[in-house]
Amino acid sequence: MHEDLHYSVLHEFVTPARRNLSQGAWDYLMGGAETETTQQRNRLALDALAFRPRVLRNVEGVDTSATVLGQKLRLPVILAPIGSLQDMVASGGEAPSRAAAKFGVLHMLSSACAPGLEAVADCNRHPKIFQLYVRGDQAWVEDYIARAVASGYVALCLTVDLDYYGRRERDLAKRYQTTSRRTRPADHFQARFSWADVARLKSKFKLPFILKGIATAEDARIAIEHGIEAVYVSNHGGRQLDHGKGAVDVLPEVLAAVAGRAEVYVDGGFLRGGDIVKAMALGATAVGIGRLQGLALAAGGEAALVRALELLQDEATRCLGLLGVTSFAELNPSFVAPVAPIVRPWLDSAFPLLKEGY
Repeated sequence: MHEDLHYSVLHEFVTPARRNLSQGAWDYLMGGAETETTQQRNRLALDALAFRPRVLRNVEGVDTSATVLGQKLRLPVILAPIGSLQDMVASGGEAPSRAAAKFGVLHMLSSACAPGLEAVADCNRHPKIFQLYVRGDQAWVEDYIARAVASGYVALCLTVDLDYYGRRERDLAKRYQTTSRRTRPADHFQARFSWADVARLKSKFKLPFILKGIATAEDARIAIEHGIEAVYVSNHGGRQLDHGKGAVDVLPEVLAAVAGRAEVYVDGGFLRGGDIVKAMALGATAVGIGRLQGLALAAGGEAALVRALELLQDEATRCLGLLGVTSFAELNPSFVAPVAPIVRPWLDSAFPLLKEGY
């Protein structure tokens, strides 16, 4: 335990993160597209699920471990890819990679994150995933994937919900550009990327493929037809298409379409241990942590992120025990039920004490 960091609850990362980040970097991390409706629905979808606890079941020992992509993890968490992370923490992608190794989860490195895939691969030998934005032609894409394979990444993630870069109005209104957007990116390559390209790459490279940005049962079925090993339910944290459904609202239809033929991950608004438990009860394989990761890294770097993961594990452990189970494997959808959410701004819904000076 990192007691010297003085973080006892998760909302304590927010204030130092805000203090350490520029206004532009803060808005980039915390903002969404246009009206930010999708972003808020991510949180509302989690708040609209209540627990149904069972009792008298001997839960003295709770195990929060899980297996993802054949890797035994301390918690079913993937540190989600964050582009331009170097704008929030000086070491960029190296910091979450080292934190993932120290704690025992997976890190997914964004191709828009410095210092690059080789440098991050070299910073530790812990298994990691490489996420690619398509910013070049076929040869460019295949070269990037070959480099990831050569560097030992255990899986490749293709993000498929970025055909057009979302109108992130907090950034636009302040004329803010991240380091990865300051040189005009070749977005048109992503816009023309198709299922035929997925099929070509899948036939050429033998590592597991993940498609991130699946938001319908229809596309989940097509992914399975293409032999995809993991379907990643995501709306880019509400940063792309506005007025979409909350990610957890999408999760059940995707799980039904996949029908156990691939792993299913989900991100979007996950900020508490109980949030992870809800997704796992519905049937997810793992949960992606994005903004909380960024907040912890901005607050205190690698060590703060390890502490945030410890707190997530503590919350999840207590939640599982209070539900009457001793592992994620014992969960099923009967442990959650739909309710009318208590409507609060999305950050306040996770951290209600934040504005009260605690």
